[in-house]
Amino acid sequence: MSKTAINWQVVAQEGEARAGVLQTRRSLIETPVFMPVGTAGTVKGTRFEALEAPELDARIILGNTYHLWLRPGVDVIRACGGLHRFIGWERALLTDSGGFQVWSLGALRKLREEGVEFRSHVDGSARFLSPEVSMEVQAALGSDIVMAFDECAPGEAAHEVARASMELTARWAARSRARFDELQREGADTGRTPEHHLSVNGEQALFGIVQGAAHADLRLESLARTVEIGFAGYAIGGLSVGEEKPVMYDTIELLAPRMPKERPRYLMGVGTPEDLLAGVARGVDMFDCVLPTRDGRNGRAYTSLGPVNIKNTRWTTDTCPLDEECACSVCRRHTRAYLRHLYNAGEMLASILLTHHNLAFFLDTMRRVRQAIRSGNFARFQREFIERYNSGVG
Repeated sequence: MSKTAINWQVVAQEGEARAGVLQTRRSLIETPVFMPVGTAGTVKGTRFEALEAPELDARIILGNTYHLWLRPGVDVIRACGGLHRFIGWERALLTDSGGFQVWSLGALRKLREEGVEFRSHVDGSARFLSPEVSMEVQAALGSDIVMAFDECAPGEAAHEVARASMELTARWAARSRARFDELQREGADTGRTPEHHLSVNGEQALFGIVQGAAHADLRLESLARTVEIGFAGYAIGGLSVGEEKPVMYDTIELLAPRMPKERPRYLMGVGTPEDLLAGVARGVDMFDCVLPTRDGRNGRAYTSLGPVNIKNTRWTTDTCPLDEECACSVCRRHTRAYLRHLYNAGEMLASILLTHHNLAFFLDTMRRVRQAIRSGNFARFQREFIERYNSGVG
């Protein structure tokens, strides 16, 4: 393809940690970046106006191919002009391939070379998802960044099981690439909007995914085979799926520095604030995780002094904000006591406020990470952040 769908540039580096700029057709994204997860076309508990406002200023969010394919369905989204127009989000979107969700079905799926057969959790209908179908669905969604269809092995998978999964992922990656290129030539992306930048008008970008569970030799082989196919960016998949945390960190440290330096690197589905900083230190540029929103709905808040369980009785009459160091609107206005009352009373506002604060904490942390890399102080920032985060609240 003669046109490029994204532009990527590293602007500063300290050790393996990189600060960069990722330009899509809709957004200028500073990296390292945390991407809020919008599974069914919504970041749960948050309006897009809040995500776009300066306090959060999320430049890119995720959409879930599997869930959107099942409900409301591709025909509905196509008829509404693509996912951006359907949900009213004008900034960048990344869609996953559906591979992880299909993997999570476990025994309810039938895996074969052509793809995966399973029953819809929505209506029980028989469904079939393959590299070609995944590319077709994501083209109809019109996302800015598309993920190749992969097969995820559990972190503790035996070598022979992980090898079979990795080799299937490699074959599916080649099929994803071929069908993606056909669709781009055909102009199947229905979510197109006028280009904001003439240098970024190649419509969608396709990222490849490296698999291989916890086996270093398989991970390196998967990386080599994925790079040989050629993608606009490279992701590390199959982590945070049951393996011990040191194994996850070792895998990132093995892979990230060996990924093409001129392409963005994406760690999928990870993670906690400590995980984000550990990934940045090892060379990762992009992250996503459901923790800020899921934990917010379940009464858990992230703060500079570590997590807070707002359900705890110790906050019953506490008139301090969630985080004395946080400048978000929740911390400027509300107390721990009030948030605990809302949660225990079953008020939906509790989930909304806790989710907003969590997103603000994650996104502000990444802003501070980028500044630390640009100023050459990331190692000190990481050390001081972790020491304070592990010190505990109150």
